[in-house]
Amino acid sequence: MKHTLAVLAAALVTSAAPVLADDTLDVVAQFEIQSAEPSTSGYIFTRMGVAETLTNADPAGKLVPGLATDWAASEDGLTWTFTLRDGGLFHDGTAVTPDAVANALTIARGKPGPLAKTPVTAIEAGEGAIVIILSEPFAALPAYLAHYSAQILAPAAYGADGAGVQVIGTGPYRITDLAPPLSLKAEAFADYWGNAPHVPNVSYAAVSRVETRALMAESGEADFVFGLDPASVARLDMSDAATVHSVAIPRTLLMKVNASHPALSEPEARQALSLSIDREGIAKAVLRYPEGATQLFPPSVGDWHDANLAPLAYDPEAARALLADLGWTAGSDGILTRDGERFALTLTTYPDRPELPLVASVLEQQFRAIGVELTINTTNSSEISSGHQDGSLDLGLIARNFGLIPNPVGTVLSDYAPTGDWGAMGWQNDEIIALAHSVGRGDGGIETQKRIAEILQTELPIIPIAWYRQTLAVAKGVEGAVIDPWERTFGLQDLKLAQ
Repeated sequence: MKHTLAVLAAALVTSAAPVLADDTLDVVAQFEIQSAEPSTSGYIFTRMGVAETLTNADPAGKLVPGLATDWAASEDGLTWTFTLRDGGLFHDGTAVTPDAVANALTIARGKPGPLAKTPVTAIEAGEGAIVIILSEPFAALPAYLAHYSAQILAPAAYGADGAGVQVIGTGPYRITDLAPPLSLKAEAFADYWGNAPHVPNVSYAAVSRVETRALMAESGEADFVFGLDPASVARLDMSDAATVHSVAIPRTLLMKVNASHPALSEPEARQALSLSIDREGIAKAVLRYPEGATQLFPPSVGDWHDANLAPLAYDPEAARALLADLGWTAGSDGILTRDGERFALTLTTYPDRPELPLVASVLEQQFRAIGVELTINTTNSSEISSGHQDGSLDLGLIARNFGLIPNPVGTVLSDYAPTGDWGAMGWQNDEIIALAHSVGRGDGGIETQKRIAEILQTELPIIPIAWYRQTLAVAKGVEGAVIDPWERTFGLQDLKLAQ
């Protein structure tokens, strides 16, 4: 398994399955490791089994114990108590004490992230437990503590200013070498509280180009490869070197809309863009998915998906009629104009997810068919959030994950109540704000969630396109690979290498 990229081409000359010759499992994905800071790179550390959170989620998204064995709220909903596991140890050999956990959560709460947006007023160390005090009831709190930015690290992992300087976690693997932005190495932690890993060593490499990642899977350079494009999946399906796994996940490919843009401020204009999108065609021909998105929330997020909601349709004629009613008329080149202004927009996306530029190219053609000119800007994903902040973004093609917090209300609160960098832009709906906070408090049920979905379907501050599937190439010599639909873990501790 241990080749260098310099000899990768030579390794591709043969098509024989790789021989797993050592005791290290090599993981490759597109995500760079920015630093040891949990708020920016923590998702890599949790997925690699290095760091853990108080709560966790099973494949169905149900909360299960993590470093906390159980939790309960007071009768008034203002005090939560999380009981800690006995005998837990950090990777530096120090005990997982209530004081250490309270320190980690207090630091996390002081940084940008979901925990900072909760009504937490105090985090205290109790007797074998953590006590969290709220200013108002917040039933979703245990789900927020499953977010990677709330991972529990040892006191020595933080600098004097609270920044993460080392990754000293509690997981089944302990980091032996961290080399941002491209790699880390880890070994099995002998004193892990849970089941010991079968594979003694693991590594992670950030590889930006999807073609390179696919070649690494095909050649045996890597054992676990994420972020494959449809063409790579088709080729690997015919390879003897790896097995391709795929599962539906709580993530939606969507188009973020600047609703304050003069051409996009009317709901009818956004509805017209939506009607021009052939979702089924994009899903099957471009993404190789079985279906497109009929609404924002995929079936994998349970009660947030409303099977009775009228689905998003493909009807270019209806789209053209809506735009005509808004006063848009076709110019000599077929592009619509109104009050001397062309209906011309820039769609910003990023190549980290290789399917996004492909979808953007199809959208350019489908929008032109209704008279809308689209320019594609493929750049860093950070340009979307910065364009949101300064108002320069027209459209953003993104993938939104509803599983970062195992209760989608966290993402809804972040994106629409009122808005966040990856959600609505130039759009605010007072009803949604009230409904989302009601769900967050715990007094809003399924009907409340359905009403939120209905408003988003009508107003379209974002335009859903496809529900995601996670695709993973696993070397033939690796046994026990299972994709976590909530993308919280690679499940490395449960894998075995064939002898």
